[in-house]
Amino acid sequence: MLKIGITGGIGSGKTTVAKLFAVLGVPVYNADTEAKKIMVSNLKVKTLIKNLLGDASYHRNGKPNRAYISSKIFNDKELLTAINNIVHPAVHTDTEQWADHYRKEGKTPYVLREAALLVENGSYKSLDKLIVVTCPEPERIIRVMKRDKLNKEEVTQKIQNQLPESEKVKVADFVIINDGQHPLIPQVWKLHQILINI
Repeated sequence: MLKIGITGGIGSGKTTVAKLFAVLGVPVYNADTEAKKIMVSNLKVKTLIKNLLGDASYHRNGKPNRAYISSKIFNDKELLTAINNIVHPAVHTDTEQWADHYRKEGKTPYVLREAALLVENGSYKSLDKLIVVTCPEPERIIRVMKRDKLNKEEVTQKIQNQLPESEKVKVADFVIINDGQHPLIPQVWKLHQILINI
């Protein structure tokens, strides 16, 4: 069973692409969604985040205070890196356990791990193949402004905190273009046929 990564910059549409693979029956691990769960359920992660950012980083009900955490790390790359160094290893461990479950079942030729920072944190190297979803930056900015109710400056800051798309493409095995001009379904179907026959 192959472990395939799918990544792309914020607003590139990697989640949309991953959902198309899921429709084809491919198991998909969404690292962003699972990271949010881990920040609630993993006691070690919670303790480390509180030690880093203070008790205000969690509400009394045990859920992360996302507004507080975001305000702390938004313009502080050191804190952002420190948070990532707490959460990403826990997510990586969880992903491996998830993939092992499907490997033991032996029913799927490949699984898909969707994550924003696969290239930035080097974890793409532990995968068999990497898909990068691309989209021109102006289109990405518009999408994220609509989706997250942010202004252009805030979205641009988020993009600048990520590795440039061109750097991700350099290490990609496959590229899916999601610019609104190239239909996604044929691209996903073609790539699916390649992956099930590797």
